[in-house]
Formats: sequence, structure tokens, C-alpha cells
Amino acid sequence: MEDSCSRRAAAVCILCAAVCAAAAQGLPGQTAVFSDRTADVALDFVHANGAGGALLLPEVIGAGGALVDYDNDGDLDVFAVQSGALEPAVSQSRLFRNELSAGGRLRFTDVTATSRIPPGGYGMGVAAGDVDNDGWVDLYVTGLGASRLLRNNGDGTFRDVTASSGTADPRWSASATFFDYDQDGWLDLFVVHYVNFRADMKRGCFSAGSARDYCNPAVYDGVADRLLRNNGDGTFADVSVRAGVAAGAAHGLGVIASDFNGDGWTDLYVANDGDPNHLWLNDRGRRFTDGALLAGVAVNRTGQAQGSMGTDVGDVDGDGDDDVFVTNLDNEGNVLYRQVGPGLFEDRTVEAGLFRLGLTGFGTRFLDYDNDGWLDLIVANGAVRHISAQVQRGDAYPLKQRNQLFRNEDGRRFVDVSTGAGAAFAQLRVGRGVATGDLDNDGDVDAVVFNNSGPAQVLVNEVGARRHWLGVLVIDTGRRRDALHARVTLAGGGGRDQTRVVRADGSYASAADTRVLFGLGNRTASQAVSVRWPGGAVEEFRGLGVDRYWVIEAGKPPRALPPGAAR
Repeated sequence: MEDSCSRRAAAVCILCAAVCAAAAQGLPGQTAVFSDRTADVALDFVHANGAGGALLLPEVIGAGGALVDYDNDGDLDVFAVQSGALEPAVSQSRLFRNELSAGGRLRFTDVTATSRIPPGGYGMGVAAGDVDNDGWVDLYVTGLGASRLLRNNGDGTFRDVTASSGTADPRWSASATFFDYDQDGWLDLFVVHYVNFRADMKRGCFSAGSARDYCNPAVYDGVADRLLRNNGDGTFADVSVRAGVAAGAAHGLGVIASDFNGDGWTDLYVANDGDPNHLWLNDRGRRFTDGALLAGVAVNRTGQAQGSMGTDVGDVDGDGDDDVFVTNLDNEGNVLYRQVGPGLFEDRTVEAGLFRLGLTGFGTRFLDYDNDGWLDLIVANGAVRHISAQVQRGDAYPLKQRNQLFRNEDGRRFVDVSTGAGAAFAQLRVGRGVATGDLDNDGDVDAVVFNNSGPAQVLVNEVGARRHWLGVLVIDTGRRRDALHARVTLAGGGGRDQTRVVRADGSYASAADTRVLFGLGNRTASQAVSVRWPGGAVEEFRGLGVDRYWVIEAGKPPRALPPGAAR
């Protein structure tokens, strides 16, 4: 029987939890951080996983989506990946055009039919990048034996060039990223594979209570990832073996590209489900070696490989280098790896206040939601095995969990502010992909959460624009595309510098806004930024006015955009 001391301790814990929740919510009447505007903005998309009672593993793994300006009109459109039935595996992913008005009114129109995006197979995720340097972003859609490269024609339509480009992939791909690994000016493609699975490879798996349940991926063989080199002529060559990445067969789910050791060459970090994570270090475009174990990002602080799904990279402590966050299973907890030296990391999850059990994380992004200059964190959660309480309640899809928002207090510690983040963070959904970006061009970061067997949700930021900000669109001069993986540093003006990387990848199976947003707090004076371009050259740009977007290209003066415009 529980003694009186234990009961008093429990009461104190409950009281503390209530106080913390109230503090997170703020004062009565305070505006929630995000409002769910899905219905208002007419983003009508519901993911279907094709579940028919067989409890097949692919049903619980998808899906993601992308925030991209496919029509170059200066606002972010939404591409939502559909899965559908496994047999026959035919689904229609959807494209929604942002009809942002001059007054900032946000609304989407379904342009899937007019964009000529063809139906595909069982979709999982999407990567975004301009593969032909024509100034129009292209899409690579991953899936279960049905990956596709969709070329943007520049007239509002897309063309499936999978066969002619050599990018077809018969395996189960989850996430992918575009990056220029050999610095030849063309974006290459890295594709993460999950397990060796076919619809006829059914396994009988059970929960701890002996009820039928979804299988652990360990019952299927892992698969090596794939590196495709862009030949610059519309075709890609498979260089996986030559580059060394074919040696690492695992159960891969998430990926992000970044220069982790500061040598000027873009590396790859892969989140593996149940296997040690990979850190593919780029040897000057010739070969990759897995340095995850020596770098300290292969396993957690207890030496355990975890069920990793999503990942993101950002400078959370303001020291100018990359830190890594990885989402994991509910009985493991997510992990924050702080970079403590060039290319060396330590698991600082507990110290950062981010250790939690009971939720399975997938999509995740660093974002400065309140524009105070510190990177905060959003996590989309959803289980992969049945939750007994929901089964007992008769829930038809008992995998639902709440999403989380963490506020970065001072670069050292995060506080869970989910209870004050908005109604969408109180709902039970099966969260998967998260894509972030400034949907309404008001200077703060919004989000779209892609739920498995549920609706995509548009979460509009209601608080960030109350502080000052600076937005930067970084263009690779001569190639007319985003300068992916350029590092942009905002001078601190006597205080702390902020460093951000131009990227679209990370999270889980999703692509995000490539524009860089700096939160300025109360600063109103003109700002200066420096850009370390891919290849190592550094250039400084001064006199940037606040509360607007700027276009930056190498060797050119920065170009200011009118208020409300971002291109």
C-alpha cells in the first residue's frame, strides 16, 4: 500500500504539473500560439492509408508533404502525399495553390487536375529541389515501390520524368533529400529506404496482451539507401556503391543534409528505425564514410540504438554550429545531440528538458515561433502499435497522440508549452510529417501537419509577427535556384549572432520553406548578414531593413521586397 509520504509527494507532483501547465498557457485570454485554420483556408485533404484489417506495416508509416512555391508567385503552396490502397496501389497526391491576397488573406485552391500531376502508387513522402536549374522547383515523391520525379514545366504543370531520368526505385523509400554532394552545381538525390516489403509478405504480429497488432520493422530486412548523381542533362546515375552508402543496410526513415563537421562539404544524417543512425561524412565529393559512432550521434547516451523516425538540425544554443534532434518511439524518448566540438556531439536531452516518454515522434522542425531569436521545436506524434486504452474505447484506429511545442528559453533548456499552443495540440491524431514556412508572408513561421488516416492541418502562427523579424531568400546566382545549404549568419549587433541554413529537408518525409527567418525581438535598426556560400566563399550584406524579405545573390546588392511579398 502506498504510504502517506508517497501520497504527499504525488500530490506535490500533481500541483507542480498544474502550475506548469497554467504557466505554459499564459494569462487568461492570451492568444494561442497557433490557430487551426484548415477549414477557413480550404485545404481539403484527408490521408488514406488503405487499412483493411490485415495490419500491414506500410499503413502506419506514411505520409508527409511539402510547402513549395511551385508557381513562383511569392507564396507557399502545399503538396500533400496520398497513400491509398496497397492493392491496387494507385493514389492521387494533391497540389493546393496559395491564393494569398494583398491584404494577407490566406486561401488555397486545389489545382491537382490542372497541374497534370498523374496518379501514383502508395505514396510516403516528398523532397523538393530544382534539379535542372531552370528556376522552378521540382518534386521527388517517395513510396512503396513507386517513387517518382515530377519535373516542373514552369507553366503550372508537372511532367513525370521518372523513367527518362533514371530515378525509378522499386524499393520502399520513405524520405529523400536534394543536395549537391560533389559541388558541380547540380542537385543530386539521396533516397532513404525502409524495409524489404511486399503486400504478399504478411507477418502475424501481436501486442504484449496477445492481440493482433502492427509488426515491429525488425521482422523485415533493412535496405541500403541510394545516392543518385545528377548528370546535368536530365538524367541521374546510381553511384551508391562507388560512394560507399550502399554498405549501410538499415531500416531508414528520416534524412537531413548539412555540413556537420564544418569542412565545407555537405554530409548526410539518416534516422534509422531500430538500427544505429548513420552520419555519412562527405570526403570532398568522392566517397562517404559513416562517422556516426565516433561523432556521438549513432546511439543515445546509454549506448542504445533507437526507433528513430524524424530529424532536424539547427543551432539551438547560438554557438554557430549544428545541433541534431531525433524523434523516437514512445518507450525511448526523443534525443537532442548538442555539438560540443567540430563534428563531435553529446546527448544532452535530459539537460535540455526534452526527455519525455509516452509519445512516438515523427515529423519535427526547429522554428523560432515567437521571433525572440532562439530556435524552438515542434513535434508531430502518433503511435505505431495499438494504444490499449483506445482499443478498449473501441477506437477504429487506436494510434492517436497529441503533438508538442517546446519553447527554447535561453539556448540551454526547453519548456513544454503545448498546452498553450492551440487546440490542434490538444487533439488526438496520428501525426506524421510536419512542414514549416511563412504561409501568409507576415514574418513568422506557420506549419502544416500531415496526419496518417486523417486530415492535413494548417496551423497559422498568431504571435510571432508581434516582434520584429528579417526574412532572406538566398539565390544561387547563375543557377536561378535556392542556394541550398548556404549558411546565413545575422550579426548580433553587440549580442549573440544567429546562424541558419538554407534547407528544404529534414522533419519526416516532408519539405519546408527554404527562406530564412530571423527573429529580432525588439530590434528595429537595419541589420547585416553574412552568407557562406556552398563551396566556402563568404560574403557580407549590410543595411537590411527589418520586417520584410530580402533577396540575396552572390556579387549583387540585396534586393528588398515590398511588405507582404517574398519573391
